Amino acid sequence: MSKFYSRVKPDRGRQASDNERQVIGWREWIALPEFGIERIKAKIDTGARTSALHAFRVTPFERDGVAFVRFFVHPVQRRRHPEIACEAQLLEKRAVTSSNGQKEHRYVIKTILQMGARTWPFELTLTNRDEMSFRLLLGREALRQRMIVDPGKSYRLERKIKYKQKGEKS
Repeated sequence: MSKFYSRVKPDRGRQASDNERQVIGWREWIALPEFGIERIKAKIDTGARTSALHAFRVTPFERDGVAFVRFFVHPVQRRRHPEIACEAQLLEKRAVTSSNGQKEHRYVIKTILQMGARTWPFELTLTNRDEMSFRLLLGREALRQRMIVDPGKSYRLERKIKYKQKGEKS
């Protein structure tokens, strides 16, 4: 076993302190509390620098001279419900090279990311990910100095919480 891997302690279900890096899988359930998104399945992609959230009906606007963006999110893969309306302050519009090699100009926002018991601010771009398997792609900048990715594992932090189907009884 290499020196690096021998220093990594298994988390055995406990939450890491702020000074430790927690081991996560290649996909995890996360929350975006500022948008009221309690759970969204995220693909952890260390090959992507920037994180990307599935967003549609994206509309920039100004409030008291400050640039904002309004958008909608379908947090559940392959489902149109729930549909969550969100607003965030606009940081910038940035050219991003997507996985298919195409350059695309995307709105960049900052919000709070919650993984397990830990929360921190991170930047993400807004793009239509309707054709993608995951509604959220979590890039390496969001994880830097916080997490270690085990590509052979999934859902290391907590279990899935199911969304109710439209019209489903409680």
